[in-house]
Amino acid sequence: MKLGIRDAFKKSDRYEHVRPIHIYLLRLVYFLMFFVLGKDVWTKIFTHVGPWESLNAMVWCVWAAFSAMAGLGLFHPLKMLPILLLEIFYKVLWLSIVAYPLWTADKLAGSPAEDMTSAFLWVLLPVCVVPWGYVFSSYFSRTFR
Repeated sequence: MKLGIRDAFKKSDRYEHVRPIHIYLLRLVYFLMFFVLGKDVWTKIFTHVGPWESLNAMVWCVWAAFSAMAGLGLFHPLKMLPILLLEIFYKVLWLSIVAYPLWTADKLAGSPAEDMTSAFLWVLLPVCVVPWGYVFSSYFSRTFR
């Protein structure tokens, strides 16, 4: 079976009529979440000394769960789309209610939110690779019938 570059952009029965390029890009995002986020998160968890502050521990545990679930996304990219949708939603929400007001007031630079904003702006990557047609037809069109 010979696959050309054009085949990557054609809808495929193998992937529920999603273009293979979307599958490859989704796997890239899951790979980055699993290894890049996972390395930072699991290192923090395993090297932490002393008692955890409960809210801080909850944040690290959620991110650890995200990285672990992304590992499943490498093998089941479409089934794990809800984890990416959650990531997109919480990051865009945070950017909207925290970073944007600080930015418009010219108070973002030098604030405690600046580093988080820089990290959360990478949300554009999953926004660009999610097969939105599949998302809407699979999750939303059936909801409103």
